[in-house]
Amino acid sequence: MERTVMMIALFAALIAVLGLFPSFMLFSGVPVSAQSLGVMLAGVILGPKRGALAVLLFLALVALGFPLLAGGRGGLGAFVGPTAGFLFGFPVAAFVAGLVTQYLRRVDLLLSASLGAIIGGVLVLYLFGAVGMMLVTGLGVTQVIATLSVFVPGDIIKAIISGILARSLYQARPSLVLTRSV
Repeated sequence: MERTVMMIALFAALIAVLGLFPSFMLFSGVPVSAQSLGVMLAGVILGPKRGALAVLLFLALVALGFPLLAGGRGGLGAFVGPTAGFLFGFPVAAFVAGLVTQYLRRVDLLLSASLGAIIGGVLVLYLFGAVGMMLVTGLGVTQVIATLSVFVPGDIIKAIISGILARSLYQARPSLVLTRSV
């Protein structure tokens, strides 16, 4: 139990730290940052439930006003802007990434974690982000898809990096990759 709590807190901190990496804003208002990599890693390493809990802990800190989002943003206002859908999708993305990785535990971890991160951390996250953006900005489906499509290649690279890091961690310390210890 104590180890689980520590891992959840560690991954919440990792997501926060990845927000410190320099990010830049494209014309769409969505920042390009490394935080989605942390969400993917939480899922593929901790598994569905623990990964989602790590993200929920991170989001609770953001809601309390800690400036942990890319660009030093925080507070309840972050949950109503054009990127709010992505924030609401973070825990679901981690859950799905962990679920896929765990389900495919007999497949090489590089492949299963990368696939889990693509399905959860790209497809699911973009679904939430697109819906949120449409609701907040009033843009249509075609406009939102065009706006968000520029981010897809970078997020697929992050998903592959998630797979590489998960497999590397598993090779070094198998007991830390909880999606494999089910």
